[in-house]
Amino acid sequence: MPVPEFSTARSLLSARAVRARAEILLKAGLDGRLDHFVVDLDRLGPCADVVVETIRDAYPDLAIPYHARWRHFSVGGFERWGSLVHAAPFEDPAEQARAAFDLVVVSVLLDAGAGPTWRYEEGRTGETYARSEGLAVASFDMFVSGLFSSEPEDPFRADARALATLTEAELADGFQVTPTNPLVGLSGRTALLNRLGQVAAADPEGFGPQARPGFLFDRITARARDGAVSAEAVLEVLLTHLGPIWPGRIVLDGVDLGDTWRHPLAGGTGPTEGLVPFHKLSQWLAYSLLEPLEEAGLTVTGLDALTGLPEYRNGGLFLDTGVLALRRPEEAAQAHPVESRLVVEWRALTVALLDRLAPLVRERLEIADPADLPLAKVLEGGTWATGRRLARALRPEGAPPLAIASDGTVF
Repeated sequence: MPVPEFSTARSLLSARAVRARAEILLKAGLDGRLDHFVVDLDRLGPCADVVVETIRDAYPDLAIPYHARWRHFSVGGFERWGSLVHAAPFEDPAEQARAAFDLVVVSVLLDAGAGPTWRYEEGRTGETYARSEGLAVASFDMFVSGLFSSEPEDPFRADARALATLTEAELADGFQVTPTNPLVGLSGRTALLNRLGQVAAADPEGFGPQARPGFLFDRITARARDGAVSAEAVLEVLLTHLGPIWPGRIVLDGVDLGDTWRHPLAGGTGPTEGLVPFHKLSQWLAYSLLEPLEEAGLTVTGLDALTGLPEYRNGGLFLDTGVLALRRPEEAAQAHPVESRLVVEWRALTVALLDRLAPLVRERLEIADPADLPLAKVLEGGTWATGRRLARALRPEGAPPLAIASDGTVF
């Protein structure tokens, strides 16, 4: 089947483009033409076996939720969002959905690698969390405190004025950052939320009269037909209105391409030749908006149009199970910038291999219909959890198998 062509800037703002360019780089890997990685598809079966082991242990009834930020908000068995909604009910389902969007947009944008030593101590439970769970609980506490709202009488929201003026010191305080508790990429995270505020203020069509990320709920529901909206439409809204927030990235024909990088073997024609889109945080956000949309009464269709997420847990899974191997093992000890060919290859291979792994997982679980276990659940059940489990067993602090020099806005 021929690979679809994506030759204009806006054509790269889609999951289809992510998948297509990832497939091109996987073929290059299978042909032995990549600079940094060797691919062994014979290891996909054993990889699927360890993923299924994780799923059966965590979800023996196979009632797997979506891979979404909401899982982190309920870490430790405490339903933080549910408790908030119960204690301070919103006036109607749409306003509750907007507040949920406000929370999850900000929290996902803050969800890049925290580093191996950072910790967050939660006051309400006395528990201490790290990595994604710690970032989620910290961002939830900041949301509840009204840090992201400019209206003291309406704290449970995020708006342009508060986000655009948020300082690094305020965010550091919210994350409990100290010289002995450093957080990777703090300045990048602050700048990202500042840009979100600036973009929201300048885009009333996307963010509404209150300049809130939550108004993206209204933009998505406007795409619905007969109570249903496609996952592709959800992602398109996010990529269209959040594109300008990304720092110093590729702009083509006036279009901000966000999480898009260069690799000479990525194919394409014209101005998009050699460009590899990933849109990791945007797709993670799209997955995380499924539940608020469904709770508001919408059906989200075509979930598998979105791709797997090219981040270090999924990517680490393939390295730790031998599906991928470095041509030069010594490169594992070096810190690689996100724009490097090594990282671009790793991320693209992760996307394409997740598409091949998911059917093997379903087959082992005797699930015939992909709709019964979409990729959003394979990731959660799943590949992300297995990547973390293997990392904890193999390396101190559960570090990923490759070191990434992150700016706090990609991983």
